[in-house]
Amino acid sequence: MSEQQKGPTGGGPGGPGQRPSGPAPGNFGFGPGRGGPGAMGMPVQKAKDFKGTLRRLTGYLRPHRTALLIVLLTAVLSTVFSILGPKIMGKATTELFNGIVGKVQGTPGAAIDFGYIWQILAVLGVLYIISALFSFIQQYVMASVAQKTVYDLRKDVNEKLERLPLKFFDSRTHGEILSRAVNDVDNISGTLQQSLTQFITSFVTLVGVIVMMLTISPLMTLITVVTLPLSFVAIKMIAKRSQLYFKGQQKALGELNGHVEEMYTGHNIVKAFGHEKKSVAKFNEANERLYESGWRAQFVSGMIMPIMGFIGNIGYVLVSVAGGLLVLHKSITIGDVQAFISYSRQFAMPITQTAQIANIIQSTIASAERIFELLDEEEEVPEAANPTALAAPAKESVPGKTAKVRGNVSFNHVKFRYKDDAPLIEDMDIHVQSGQMIAIVGPTGAGKTTLINLLMRFYELSGGSITIDGASLTDLKRGDLRSLFGMVLQDTWLFNGTIRDNIAYGRSGATEDEVVAAARAAYADHFIRTLPDGYDTILNEEASNISQGQKQLLTIARAILADPAILILDEATSSVDTRTEIHIQRAMSELMEGRTSFVIAHRLSTIRDADLILVMNHGTVIEQGTHEGLLAAGGFYADLYESQFSTQKRTQDVS
Repeated sequence: MSEQQKGPTGGGPGGPGQRPSGPAPGNFGFGPGRGGPGAMGMPVQKAKDFKGTLRRLTGYLRPHRTALLIVLLTAVLSTVFSILGPKIMGKATTELFNGIVGKVQGTPGAAIDFGYIWQILAVLGVLYIISALFSFIQQYVMASVAQKTVYDLRKDVNEKLERLPLKFFDSRTHGEILSRAVNDVDNISGTLQQSLTQFITSFVTLVGVIVMMLTISPLMTLITVVTLPLSFVAIKMIAKRSQLYFKGQQKALGELNGHVEEMYTGHNIVKAFGHEKKSVAKFNEANERLYESGWRAQFVSGMIMPIMGFIGNIGYVLVSVAGGLLVLHKSITIGDVQAFISYSRQFAMPITQTAQIANIIQSTIASAERIFELLDEEEEVPEAANPTALAAPAKESVPGKTAKVRGNVSFNHVKFRYKDDAPLIEDMDIHVQSGQMIAIVGPTGAGKTTLINLLMRFYELSGGSITIDGASLTDLKRGDLRSLFGMVLQDTWLFNGTIRDNIAYGRSGATEDEVVAAARAAYADHFIRTLPDGYDTILNEEASNISQGQKQLLTIARAILADPAILILDEATSSVDTRTEIHIQRAMSELMEGRTSFVIAHRLSTIRDADLILVMNHGTVIEQGTHEGLLAAGGFYADLYESQFSTQKRTQDVS
C-alpha cells in the first residue's frame, strides 16, 4: 500500500471546462451563451498542427460513421423543411392581400379564399412537425455519438495515466494534468454535442436561404449581399478591439482567483500575522482591474448587435423599396416580399454563427492536441512477459498469517540519473537481510527518497539491478511488487470518507474486527471512540476536522492492517506528542518484528537500534554501519549526529 499525494479535484473558475451552451439548431439569435457577441472577442487558443490533430480526432469518430451520416441527413432535412416555411407562408399573405384589395376596389366576385389559406397553414404545420422530428432524431443520435466518442477518449486518457511513470507526474502540476484529463475532454464533448450539428445547420441554412432568395428576386438578393460586407467590417473592427480587453479580463480573473485561493487556504496564517487589511486591499485592487477590463470587454463586444442591427435595417429598407417597386411592376407578389424579408433576416446569422463555431473548433482542436500530447507521452517500461511470483515456503510462514516473502533486498551496482548528463547514483551496492531495520540518513537532496522510489520501481534504473529474495524487480509485476510494501510518510494522505474506510484502505476485504485491532495497535482507537460518530466519522477532503497527529495515527493503523512484507517509514512519529510517540514506537517495533524495514530518519536519536545505517550524500552511500560503529569512525555521520545533538542541547538549555 503506497501513500499518494492528493491533488486538486477540478478546474478553477473560468477554466476551459466551463462551457456555456449555445443556441439550439435553427435558432439564429445571439444569446448569453457562447453564441453571443462576446464570443467573437474572446481570445482563441490555436493548435500547432490543426490538420494532423483533426485527422486523429476524426479517428475516434470513424466507428460511428453510420450514425454521423444519419445526423448529417436529418440536419439537412430538418433545415430544408424549416426554410420552405416563409416561401409557403408568402402564398397565404398574397391570397389575403389580393382578396382584400379586390374587395376595396369593388372587383366582382372578389373574396378571400380561406379554404386555400387553411390548406397552406396545414402544409406549414406538417412541414414544421417533420422539421422538428428530424431535429429531434439529429440531436438524439448526435448525443449518443458524442458521449461514446468522449467515453473512448476518457478511457484512453485514464489508461494512459495508469501507464505513465512517476517522472511524468513529478515534472507537471496536478492542475495541468487534470486540465487535460477533464477540462480538455469536456471541451471536445461540448463541441461534438453542440457545435458540430450547429455548424451543419448553419451551413445548410445559409445555402438554402440564398437559393430561396434567388428564386424570389435576384435583384433583392444582390442588395442583401452588398450590405453584408459592411457588417463584416464592423464586426472585425469591434472584435479586434474587444479581444484585447478580453485578454485583460482573463488575466485579471486569473490573478483574482489565485489571490482568493491563496488567502482561503492560508487564512490562519493571514490572521496570525494580522494581514487581513493588506489581503483585502490586494483583493480590491485585483477586483477593480477585473471590473475595468470586464466592463470594457462586455461594452465593446456588446456594440456588435446594435451595429449589425443598424446595418441590417438599412438593408431591409433597401429591400423593401426594391420589393415595393417590383410588386408595382407585378414582377413578384407581396407574399414574396414578405418571404424575402424573412430570409434576409436569417441570411447574416448563419455566417456570423459559422465564424463563431470556427473559433470554437480551433479551441477544441487545441484541446484535442493537448490530450494527444498526453497520450503520446513515454510510458513505463512494459511488464515482464513471464513475471516471477514471490512466495515463501509454507513451513516458514507465521501461523495464522498469509505466507510472505522473506524480504532479502539487494542493490547490485545500481546506477541512476534523472537527466542523462547529471548522474545521481553511481555503483551503489547494498545487501539487506530479512528482518533487518535499515535507516537511511543524510542532508536534504542526498537521495534518500530516490532510493525508496527505485526500490518501489517508481523510476527505472540506469544500470545495475535491485532484487528481492533473488528476484529482479524488472521480473515482477509492478502491482505485485508494490503490494509487498507498507508506507507511512511524514506527509499524511487521507481521502474524503469515514475513518473506518481510510483504515480499511490498507487491505481489501478487511473485517470490522481487523480494522479496530489495527487502530488499537496504532493507539488510535481511543481518540476515534471519543469522536461523535466514532469509526463512522466522515473526514473532509483535507481531513482538517482531526489533528495532524491523529491523521498520522490513522496512516499507521492503515499500514498495520496492510500487514506488509517490507516497511517504509519516513519519520512516521514526527507529528505526535512525546507520550503518543512512545506508544507508537512500541507498536512499530512489534510491526517491524521479522520484517525488513527501511526508515528515512531525520532525528538520528530514533535509529540507534537500526541493524544498518546508510549515510547518503549527493546520491551516494558514503558510509554504512551501526550507530556505535559510525560514531566511532568519526566521519560524516558523527558530524551530523554531533551537530543535531548540540542543537537539541542548546534548545533544552534555552527552554
